[in-house]
Amino acid sequence: MAEEPERLIAEDGTRLDGRKPDELRPLRIQAGVLKRADGSAYLELGSNKIIAAVYGPRELHPRHKQKPDRAVIRFRYNMAPFSVDERKRPGPDRRSIEISKLSKEALEPALFTEYYPRTAIDIFVEVLQADAGTRCAGITAASVALADAGIEMKDLVAAVAAGKVDGHIVLDPMYYEDGYGEADVPLAMMPKYDAITLLQMDGNMTEDEFKEAVRLAKKGCKIIYREQRRALKRKYGGE
Repeated sequence: MAEEPERLIAEDGTRLDGRKPDELRPLRIQAGVLKRADGSAYLELGSNKIIAAVYGPRELHPRHKQKPDRAVIRFRYNMAPFSVDERKRPGPDRRSIEISKLSKEALEPALFTEYYPRTAIDIFVEVLQADAGTRCAGITAASVALADAGIEMKDLVAAVAAGKVDGHIVLDPMYYEDGYGEADVPLAMMPKYDAITLLQMDGNMTEDEFKEAVRLAKKGCKIIYREQRRALKRKYGGE
């Protein structure tokens, strides 16, 4: 990681990239970018560039892994070797396996898996360029790809992190804030129901700081949710 800046938050509350504490990085979402996938999405959040693809529902093999009452969700998160400054070794590692599991668990509550018994729904998230917050960005992209695939859903899932940086609670930490901040709180939710499906914390916060981080992350998720819906409307002629 590059050398730590002298200050991450200026005296007037401005962050290194010019944002206010409660502002997201620039966000762009496009649905249906891959012809050979059943559903797909491309997302840019700041310098993050992420693509998600969904295949299924399709018959699950081997058959002994089938669930007679629901679909099996399989999620694979991967960072491309060229996605970070120092080349990453290809293939899954402990971190990507953990994020895959957490991402699947964040999305499952939104899916009507009981509509697709004995099948598999495969979700692939590929990080093409990383700039902090890739797990949340991946969940957001995957949710749009699931909707694009026509999978029945209770709601879209939007995700973003809040963090503690120089003693301030901020929304959507970027590279330096994530690396040198004091805490990180990734959150995913179904905004329509105000239902949290993922909540983690890494670092140290007081109870009041944690509550403020959750409030700020939920606010960010609602902004992201609007962009998810716009992306789907653009593809399907609703906008």
